[in-house]
Amino acid sequence: MLNYRLKNYFFFLVLLLISTSAFSQNKRKSQKEKSTTGSMKAGAFIDVNVAPYAASGYTPTQLVRDVLITGGNTCTTPNVSNVTVSPNQPVTDPNRVWGYFNKGTTNFPFTDGIVLVTGAANKAGNAFEANSLGDSPGTGSDADLVAAINPLAGLHDAVALEFDFVPNSTQVKFNYLFASEEYTSNFPCGNFSDGFALLLKKVGDPTYTNMAILPGGAGPVSVTNIVPSNYSCGPINAQYFAGQNTANIETNFNGRTIPLTAVADVIPGQTYHFKMVLADASDSSFNSAVFLQGGSFDIGISFVDENGVPLPDTINMCDNSPKIIKAQVAVVTGMTFQWYKDGVLIPGATNISYTATQPGVYEVRVTVPGNQCPGTAEITIVGGTTPVAQNASLKLCSTPTLSTFNLNDAIPSISTTPGAVFRFYQNQTDAVAQNSNFIANPTNYNGTDGQTLYVVVSNGGFCSKMVTLALIKEETPVAQLTASKPRICAGESVVLTALGGATYQWDNTSNTAAIQTLTLTQTTTFTVYAIGPKGCKSLQPATVTVQVVPALKSDLKGGMICLGDEITLDAGAGPNYTYTWNTGETTQTIVADTPGAYTVTIDNGVCTKAYTTEVILALVPQITNIDYNENGTLTITAVSNGPMEYSVDNGLTWQSSNVFSNIPKNAIIPIRVRVKTTTCVGVLDYFTFVVKNVITPNGDNVNDIIDFRPVINYKDFKGVIFDRYGKAVYNAEKVRPYWDGYFQGKRLPTASYWFQVSYEDPANKTTAVKTGWILLKNIE
Repeated sequence: MLNYRLKNYFFFLVLLLISTSAFSQNKRKSQKEKSTTGSMKAGAFIDVNVAPYAASGYTPTQLVRDVLITGGNTCTTPNVSNVTVSPNQPVTDPNRVWGYFNKGTTNFPFTDGIVLVTGAANKAGNAFEANSLGDSPGTGSDADLVAAINPLAGLHDAVALEFDFVPNSTQVKFNYLFASEEYTSNFPCGNFSDGFALLLKKVGDPTYTNMAILPGGAGPVSVTNIVPSNYSCGPINAQYFAGQNTANIETNFNGRTIPLTAVADVIPGQTYHFKMVLADASDSSFNSAVFLQGGSFDIGISFVDENGVPLPDTINMCDNSPKIIKAQVAVVTGMTFQWYKDGVLIPGATNISYTATQPGVYEVRVTVPGNQCPGTAEITIVGGTTPVAQNASLKLCSTPTLSTFNLNDAIPSISTTPGAVFRFYQNQTDAVAQNSNFIANPTNYNGTDGQTLYVVVSNGGFCSKMVTLALIKEETPVAQLTASKPRICAGESVVLTALGGATYQWDNTSNTAAIQTLTLTQTTTFTVYAIGPKGCKSLQPATVTVQVVPALKSDLKGGMICLGDEITLDAGAGPNYTYTWNTGETTQTIVADTPGAYTVTIDNGVCTKAYTTEVILALVPQITNIDYNENGTLTITAVSNGPMEYSVDNGLTWQSSNVFSNIPKNAIIPIRVRVKTTTCVGVLDYFTFVVKNVITPNGDNVNDIIDFRPVINYKDFKGVIFDRYGKAVYNAEKVRPYWDGYFQGKRLPTASYWFQVSYEDPANKTTAVKTGWILLKNIE
């Protein structure tokens, strides 16, 4: 029949334009289906109108009240009346177009419900049907269905279930799915637009509203408006197609939609007429059906969240996070609400919505004016606690034997909540969905550096938190360490250089740089770990030992020499010492007889060091001043270019001090000054001249004269004695270098006389002047 359809498609269009009724007399022959091993198994098909189900013998009114509608008490069951089925076949007719279905042992999405078929209802399931499901004794077309779905061709075999009802709530809904034999060959791309409508209106209104509209206003439910992509004209609203019924298992239809929901707002107490109708298009050869889920025609109260999304009977609450639950009703004037928790009235909870902050069973009772029985609905909120969790990072320092992460190592840093369950995801979308695409073996994960994983931390139930785990992967560095010199002298510096890391952990400093410059006094071993850019530490440290040999020492001293003198320079002894002098000599000591700088370089095989000293030409000391007082203290002042020592006994004894005591008066003192350790000597014979205060010229050779002979030869010497009147009574002369108390040959009388002596001091070359008085005692 498929070839007939394709070859005569154009002719079909022409005939359709001429006479739809005439074309309707041409019927397609049903294609024979082939059975399979699966389709022939017992229980492979749903059960329709058969024992042992009591509902298989229900009248249409019973099916509507007791199967389709939820509830059962007088407060939730609407006032249903005028239930009719068209065509009007009795319940005793085994081939009737309506009836009860049960999924039996199949995976059909609805447990049970009402089925309407444009053929024999019992052939929709029960067993495999190779041919068509039979022609319906239907009523032909249906004007209301035509208006609702606007088919592409004339309708046949219309089947309808209708009834009146008075709701006591504000909303009606039911679940259904549409199935058809048309889902074969390329029929969905032709005019074979078998379809279904669920029509609702107030009693007395002229027109219906079709509740069986695809979500988002995508149009009515018909074969040509729900087409999968495997047909030439598809996809058309393919998201609502559940799939081909391959090998005709579950039902004897070739394809079906997903479960759909029809919802409409109603006014409590108002009488409504409800009509559900379907029909074949173009011809009667291929049949369609609608399955109405039992218990889904719900005119009670349901719950939605704050966004209007329907809520299931049980929802979860984590950490007492507020949950908004709202009664899904159309509010009418005078309607009241009262909320209960665990059967106890909640004071003040009288709004259409309630914010729950604790787990429990919540009930809302909605009272409609004129209805003594309030509508009620319950929802259970199950509580749980979300584990405390935070973002974390996990570092892997890879080695040749370790290259994968053990993600469980990060658990303590993510959460310490007892009993927490962890799942690691590579993809954030999977983590949000908390699906099964988590990492199956977290102890051996081949992650990459910089990768972010998503960790769902749950309480083992429905409370969870998603955090991130940043993976850090770095190859473990290998530390290396070198020293600029393996052996140094004490006090010398060595440069240590570490390699292999970005920073370093030294054993002798908190500094993390690669280079250290150190001054050492003893042999030392240094240790360093290499640290990578991401913090990985070398498994083993690198070490180096720097040997410190004893420091070179020398007591080399120079000195001073006079012309013709010599001095021995000693560089000092030490282990493995060798010597190189700037004079070319290589001995420990040398003799220096020439002033100048002398340098010796000492080498012990590891270190070298140069020592320099000076041999200085000493200057003969010049005595520049002699200070002598009558107390016998003599002080020598001399100048030279080196340290000096002094003698007043012609060099027999020497002292470093230039001050001498107990030096006799009027005596010639042989003063000597020399530069220490040299033969450079300054010489001065100095007379300690002191004029006596009393003379008694009586010839006893004791204080008989004032004697000027030791100083009379001093340069510019002058000596004068005056009487008390200022008359000179004596002028010293070389021929008479003393005064004996006579003047012009006469003895001067006993009296006090004054003297004045001057001369150039032989030490400082300045004029020395001495004055004073003399008591002359002459014996008369």
